[in-house]
Amino acid sequence: MSHLSTKHLIGIKDLTKDDIELVLQTAKTFKEVINRPIKKVPTLRDTTVANLFFENSTRTRTSFELAAKRLSADTINFTYSSSSVKKGETLLDTVNNILAMKVDLVVMRHPSPGAHSFLSKNIKANIINAGDGTHEHPTQALLDAFSMQEKVGDLKGKNILIIGDIMFSRVARSDIFCLKKLGANVKLCGPPTLIPNYIEELGVTVEYDIQKALEWCDIANVLRIQLERQSIKLFPSLREYSLYYGVNKKRLDKIKRPIIIMHPGPINRGVELTSDVADSEHSIILEQVENGVAVRMACMYLLAGKS
Repeated sequence: MSHLSTKHLIGIKDLTKDDIELVLQTAKTFKEVINRPIKKVPTLRDTTVANLFFENSTRTRTSFELAAKRLSADTINFTYSSSSVKKGETLLDTVNNILAMKVDLVVMRHPSPGAHSFLSKNIKANIINAGDGTHEHPTQALLDAFSMQEKVGDLKGKNILIIGDIMFSRVARSDIFCLKKLGANVKLCGPPTLIPNYIEELGVTVEYDIQKALEWCDIANVLRIQLERQSIKLFPSLREYSLYYGVNKKRLDKIKRPIIIMHPGPINRGVELTSDVADSEHSIILEQVENGVAVRMACMYLLAGKS
């Protein structure tokens, strides 16, 4: 297969295994490009990409913007705080006004789950989901899978642990969908109040003992505690969370073999992850950031040709 089966990248749930493998294979080529002395290719010259971010973002927004520029696309950057949305303009009107400027590809982060699906039914441009509420974050899952494959090869049969705030994490959902389609074994660990009741229906298992979970896995993807999404307090304190579920050197030293540590960022250092682990030789957190540009270049390249 040389093209995606879908016009939009709204969620990993909508992709086939072939789609995922195509993105990851294409990203390998683009990673070579971004490590050359001249880091640009003319692939998307005359293509215009609109980056619409209705929520705060550093890594994802910068990564998408850089990916577009590496492909020689023109970019428009939209910031919610300085937009007409603050004056009452609807999402559809905002996007249609931008599309009237002849935009080909829309990259959007929005706090409402389903916003991208709604837009896909009402506009002609291709859409990439850069995060929608607590629903999905597909490009993060793709770059996570790409980063894992670089370290351990084929993910079929590998043991992948996702630790932390599963309830409010769009990364967790996309990672689960992606890793299961690639044949990995996925286990979750975190406080019972942050593990959704339905989650095992997605083909994963749950372990509440952090030490047992770490001893089981080949790779541990540690998630940020998203206090800004919690309307009620779901655990006593950050200190207690760190005590029972934080990943630190003492816990890793008890394991007789090295495991790979990942984090989608931003890190709450000293809470879900200590600095001596985040900055250790087993951490590939900065490699994830680098790979994010290559994977997002691949997504833009593959979607830009879809009409």
